[in-house]
Amino acid sequence: MKLETIAVHAGRTVDPATGAITPPLHLSTTFERDADTSYPRGFVYTRSGNPNRKMLEECLAALEGGAAAAAFASGSAACAAVFQALRPGDHVLAHDDLYHGVARLLREVLQPWGLQVDRVDMGDPAKVQAALRPNTRLLWLETPSNPMLKIVDIERVAQIAHAAGALCAVDGTWATPALQHPLQAGADLVVHSTTKYLSGHSDVLGGAVVARAADGIFERIRALQEIAGAVPAPFDCWLVLRGIATLPLRVQAQSASALRIAEFLADHTGVDSVHYPGLADHPGHAVAARQMQAFGGMLSVQVQGGRAAAIRVAARVRLFTRATSLGSVESLIEHRASIEGAHSTTPDNLLRVSIGLEHTDDLIADLAQALAP
Repeated sequence: MKLETIAVHAGRTVDPATGAITPPLHLSTTFERDADTSYPRGFVYTRSGNPNRKMLEECLAALEGGAAAAAFASGSAACAAVFQALRPGDHVLAHDDLYHGVARLLREVLQPWGLQVDRVDMGDPAKVQAALRPNTRLLWLETPSNPMLKIVDIERVAQIAHAAGALCAVDGTWATPALQHPLQAGADLVVHSTTKYLSGHSDVLGGAVVARAADGIFERIRALQEIAGAVPAPFDCWLVLRGIATLPLRVQAQSASALRIAEFLADHTGVDSVHYPGLADHPGHAVAARQMQAFGGMLSVQVQGGRAAAIRVAARVRLFTRATSLGSVESLIEHRASIEGAHSTTPDNLLRVSIGLEHTDDLIADLAQALAP
């Protein structure tokens, strides 16, 4: 089936009790046990399983072409479960351009716990190969990356990982299954902040891990999901599942709009540089064109005049909302370095932009007036 069809139907069935075509909410925290002590309906306690979470996980696995999925209460919780499924003393090789929340998780929680971490430009396979250690167990990459939109060849990095006896995990939040399929390219795990494009409406927090195989590391991730209990509420799962139904159409529209906006900004005299893989001069354009169906709804722009000029542009927008997060129906803009804090490596004149579903002409006009002298 095509992705649009999977997005509408995967994980959903007509409710046998009422005939409702929209899945009902199952808010119960506990489930009845039969007299013989069995649980024939498959649910015991909502931390270990819930009908709404089961529907969402089935849908996510189908979207990514994976064997299984585990839903979490946030994208950060999903990332943490992957790293905690490793062992103290294991080595993780991560992308140099990394979501600051994951960088902080590694630096402040998992390295003190005993995980060894290095970061490298994964756009250069030679650097990836050179950074491997005998105890490397996981290569963690983002493509497109946050916030510089660097592109990594998933197939090549997965090959390097597997040759070294390591796993390859891809943060697929920005590309989504609508544009990119890391598992088909050889990755072992795909991680999502379902808060973003998958839910698509800035109204629910969530995360997920989708695995190519349901055994091995995924068994440990599933155990952590139940034991640590960072699971989404039934209504959270319901909201994400509802959002997924329109995911392919939303992302197609956002990608088309982002390309036009990136082209406009690239020609603007008030802009130093635009980071968007759909531009022909982007260093990762050829790889992105090969492994993505379109180039996504995210872009970053470096404004002439430094930090003050960038903040001034963000202050002058009228349609864009100054807020963190991304992937929703409304367009957002933010000065990224100021939210990332002291450890930020993001250029001080960079604005990260999430393109929503407003008309492209209106968004371009808004940026034009904000950039005006």
